[in-house]
Order: sequence, then structure tokens, then C-alpha cells
Amino acid sequence: MQHVQKQSSAVSKPSSRNPKRKMLEGSSSLVSRELLNSCNEEKLLAYDTQSGRDLSGNKHPREEEGEGEEVVRKLCKLADDTKEEEKQIVKVSEDISLPKNKIRNVDDPSDINFLFTNIDRDMSLQCLMRCTRADHPIIASLNSGFRSLIRSGELYKVRREAGIVEYWVYISCGLSEWEAYDPNEGRWVTLPILPANQCFLCSGKESQAVGTDLLIFGKDIMASVIYKYSILTNSWSHGTSMNFPRCLFASGSLGEIAIVAGGCDAVGNITNAVELYNSGTQTWEMLPSMKFARKMCAGAFMDGKFYVIGGISKVNTPQLTSGEEFDLKTRTWRCIPDMFPRNGRSVVNSVSEAPPLIAVVGNQLYAADYAEEVVRRYVKELNSWVSIGGLPRRVTSMKGWGLAFRACGDQLIVIGGPKVPEGRFIEVYGCVPGDDALEWNLLARRHSGHFVYNCAVMGC
Repeated sequence: MQHVQKQSSAVSKPSSRNPKRKMLEGSSSLVSRELLNSCNEEKLLAYDTQSGRDLSGNKHPREEEGEGEEVVRKLCKLADDTKEEEKQIVKVSEDISLPKNKIRNVDDPSDINFLFTNIDRDMSLQCLMRCTRADHPIIASLNSGFRSLIRSGELYKVRREAGIVEYWVYISCGLSEWEAYDPNEGRWVTLPILPANQCFLCSGKESQAVGTDLLIFGKDIMASVIYKYSILTNSWSHGTSMNFPRCLFASGSLGEIAIVAGGCDAVGNITNAVELYNSGTQTWEMLPSMKFARKMCAGAFMDGKFYVIGGISKVNTPQLTSGEEFDLKTRTWRCIPDMFPRNGRSVVNSVSEAPPLIAVVGNQLYAADYAEEVVRRYVKELNSWVSIGGLPRRVTSMKGWGLAFRACGDQLIVIGGPKVPEGRFIEVYGCVPGDDALEWNLLARRHSGHFVYNCAVMGC
């Protein structure tokens, strides 16, 4: 199984990357590529992908004995180390070289409980869940069984239950163009064009990744609209409308749920309404309202609770300095005075400035001050902020707009376009925050618009 070809428009690979900083949680290793190639529904003959030699019934199984042993070795690393499972894996290596008339029809409904020959479904899932997300499109192309496994979301559910999470960054630097950056493989993937009308594309938009979906919130001619991109089908569709449509809200996600808080309605009324979205059922549920109505605020999950920070409560008034904490267990809000991360040592920010740029890594809250170009860490016990380092020097913004500051696994990432004579492109920087000063590494550089309209990080 070959990796999907990287987009040719990328300017260069990251100059240096620390392998210990991979944004992948949980154990991860690849299932044998020889084994997956044996399941191609388009052919009755199996081919060794390295040498192109025919492994059909015209050859004696012993001629491929060495390759079969390699398959066994790789699979043994993925399956539990029991004698019974080892016998099953050895059987699979023998089945790779079965004669033509004994090859199983991989699309036969009677074999619905088998993904690999003679390995039960549960063990197959244990192997497949360790494949990287970059391999999933290829796995889905093997046969209808694998395709159903990917498109149903079953494989992602198994990965989530096993604590295996990969983080991809979704970026929009154009009105209808979206791209995904895989920091584990250092590759870019272009998403299908967002099929929205010009009114939606030119309106202000918010984005939020939740579960295996990327939600884009905006305005159509007559009403608010949500578009949903699914990584299961690699396609866009209309998402479920909120109970209280709004824009300029705070949002955050935790696994398969997301919370949207505050914002303003179609006529500009600022609200304190809060809703919870369940990506599994694709439904919205009203939650208790916040203490204060606010728009242009920021939201994030930390310690299993949802936080809303900053924002504007009334037109032509200073930004709020308070934050609010929502406890999902008790379903109650708690106000936290002076929680706002101050930009440029001033709390009186104009409405032209971006909402607070915040991110949570390891249940620790960070904020980017675009005015002073520094990063601050929130001290929970003292309800205060301390500076821990600067932002990447080459990344610029317009009062915080056009700059993305996100959490991506165990890293903080900053995405923006430097103003340089070489042309229009964006750069992705990452660092692992700790006790020492921040050390930003250039992860990727790509020809694109140098202004980041929207950005979301999906972990699944």
C-alpha cells in the first residue's frame, strides 16, 4: 500500500522535525502492506508490491515462504501474543499464495464477519486501527468490506475507544478552498471545493471540527447555514441547523461533542444562548445560558469543562475581561473575573480586533498576544497569566485576524502568511510547550493565500 501522493504545490518539506513530537496519541504501527494488497477486489491475482511477481496459483507457496514469514512477523506485532492468534496469522500468510480457484470472494455477503481471510473481525479491527489516517483512503479502495468499515465510522470508533488519536489541521486561505495538513506525515491534502453560493462564501464564517466532521458556519441569502465536510466520505453536505442560529460565537469540541456559546443573531442581537452538538446523532441540544451575553469570544475545553473567554456584551463597550466555566456534569456556569488574556496590556479592545487567540495543550490554557507577539500561559491557581515566549517572527496578522493559534495534540501551532517578496504562501510552526522557553519549528510551507480565513484541528 503506497502513501497517497503529496500535492506538488507544496514549496518544501519541513526543514527539521522531531520524531518525538508526532501529533499521534496511542500506540500506532502499520498493518502489513503485503497483506492488504492481497485483498484487491479488482483482481483475482495477488502481486507483491515490491517486485511485481505473480503470487497466483501458478506458483508453489514455498516460493513465497520468505515473504510469508515477513507478513507473520509484522502481524504478530499487532495482534495479542497468544498461540491461537499466532496460528491464525500464520494461516493468513499461507492464504496469500492460495491457488486461483481457492481465493475468497472478498465482497461475498456470507463473509461479512471477515476482513482478512480466516481472521475474525475483532482481530482485523485490532490490526487496522493502528494504520494511520493517511492510509484510510487506500484501505477503503480495496473492497466493499473495507470501504464500509471506513465510511460507517466504525474504524474511528474503535480507534477512539483504544485511545488512538491523530490530529490533522484544516485550513482555508480562500473563499471556497480548504486544505488539510497531516503533521505526522508532513503532507497536504486538498479537500473538494465547498459547494456554497457566493453569499455564503463572502460572509464571515466560523469553523469547528468535531468527531469526523468539519463544520462551517455562515450566512446564506435568507438564513444561517452550516456545511459539513465528512472525512468518512470526503464530501460536503448540508449540516443540521442550530436551534438558535448565530455567528461570532465561541466554540470548542471534545471527542464527538461540540459546544457553541454566545454570538449574535441575524439582526445583531447579542446572546448568551448555548448549544451542544452531537456528531454521532447530528443533533443540537440547548444548554443552560451563560451568565453574560457575549459575542466575538473564544471557547475551549480544559479539564473536561468548557470555558468561554472575553467577548463583547454590548455595542460600543469595552471587551469583557471575565471568563465563564461550564461543568458538563452539573450543567451549571461559574463566572471567573479577570480571566481575559490581555492583548497589548490593554483590556479596551476595539470591535475590529479578533477574538482572543487561545489553545489548550495538556489541560493547560495558552493565549497568543498578537500586539506584543508573545505567548502567555494561564495559571489556574492564581487566575493570572505569565509570558513564556514569543510568537514566530515571520507570521503576521491584522489585529489578530489572518493568524491561527491552535492546539494540535501535544503541540501549539501557529499558522500565518509572512509578508516577504518571495510570493504568497503560508507557514505552519509548531512547538511543545514546557518549562523552558518556546522553540518554534517550521513544520510546513505552502504556496497559498497568506491570510488564514478559517482553521480547525480534528483529532480522530
